[in-house]
Amino acid sequence: MNKPVIITADSTCDISEKLKEQLQIAVLPLTVMEGDQAFKDGVDITPARIYDDYRQKGQLPKTAAISPQEFTDFFTPLVEKGCEVVHLDISSKLSGSYQNACISAMELEGIYPIDTTHLSSGMALMLLEACRLRDEGRSAWEISEYLNAYREKVRTSFVVDTLEFIWKGGRCSGVTALGANLLHIKPCLEMHDGELKVGKKYRGAMRKVYAQYIRDKLTTDDVDPRAAILVNSGEIPEEVLEELAALAKELVPFETFLTAQAGCTVCSHCGPGTVGMFYAVK
Repeated sequence: MNKPVIITADSTCDISEKLKEQLQIAVLPLTVMEGDQAFKDGVDITPARIYDDYRQKGQLPKTAAISPQEFTDFFTPLVEKGCEVVHLDISSKLSGSYQNACISAMELEGIYPIDTTHLSSGMALMLLEACRLRDEGRSAWEISEYLNAYREKVRTSFVVDTLEFIWKGGRCSGVTALGANLLHIKPCLEMHDGELKVGKKYRGAMRKVYAQYIRDKLTTDDVDPRAAILVNSGEIPEEVLEELAALAKELVPFETFLTAQAGCTVCSHCGPGTVGMFYAVK
């Protein structure tokens, strides 16, 4: 008989408290550093505070990976209860959290770390699948094997309003950011092989850009209609988000359609006005 399985993730999965409770998962926060002050992602710092501090001080926070000891302290009580753990982490090419989870797993039995190769709600889609398999009674090993294959089907992307935050975070050159902003270019950032790459570049008013971005994504791919998640990084009018959700559901009759607020990691790199569309392909 399989041991009980606990599904866990780091806080970059951008999953709401309500959904955490519904799925019965545990989330371990990354550390967000503002100068010499340390905060726990989603616990004692929010995207709104990050934006306010940036506008006042011109400085963005940095995120720190979860340490091996933090993982061990987190996993040990679960193992002592006789459970196995499937743990999902942000792409190993963006953070050291996955490697540190593996270090901790070497000291404990029944811990299965997963390099999702995604971030934000790309991870959340994988959590939905993990919980579905858990509820079917699958073992932790079976779930981990499935997720390692399923991650190749997940599509993670964002369209950003400004390159200012990406530039400040060291993700692009100042010349590139200046040129794009002067030309009013709104780039789409996509996850490929665990890294963020620039995809299609849009121009025009953001309301139209958001809609065209969603049309492009949902009409180009052979989309799996089981689930999709629309993410926003804040400061987008609610009526715009409602329009985008309606458009997505019109294009693909999703069985489950969720909306989410991007967490501190995405917001500190992409800035306000960012929208992401997350789904899997068949």
